[in-house]
Amino acid sequence: MSLSRSSAANSAKDTIDIVTGLVLLVLSLVLAFYLIPNYIGEPPILQNPMMSPRWLPNIVSWLMLAFALLLVAQGVLTKTAKEGDERKLVKGPVRRFLVMIAGILVYVFFFEMLGAILSGVLATVLLFLAHPVRTWWAYGFAIALPVGVTLLFVNVMNVPLPLMPF
Repeated sequence: MSLSRSSAANSAKDTIDIVTGLVLLVLSLVLAFYLIPNYIGEPPILQNPMMSPRWLPNIVSWLMLAFALLLVAQGVLTKTAKEGDERKLVKGPVRRFLVMIAGILVYVFFFEMLGAILSGVLATVLLFLAHPVRTWWAYGFAIALPVGVTLLFVNVMNVPLPLMPF
């Protein structure tokens, strides 16, 4: 029994999710099996495997692979899109996009000059300004998150980061 064209096309319900999942799947495999082993060096004497510079990138690559598989499965198993589909992309205003790009650029260009904490706080506040977040506790989170993440990287993972400009 052969499948007709229409039944094969009907099996892929959400092609955008499937294509995105497949692209992420390929990227995660390239990261896990080519980039990490060939471009991240490991010291010859390693006391603990969690101290390896490959540890965090390996976790990221395998998580990417798992989420890519979930995205492909979602694209195959999702019911057909209807008018009131919550997953439909709604484009925001251009101003929001530009403020988000500005937040990324602030973080990238001022990271070494201001340090990880101040540039992280500025970038996070810009990202919150781009969206309709207007509660005081969210802006408190914009301060606590970069401080917490930076201290986690410096004190727990022993990643040397510029903390403050002074």
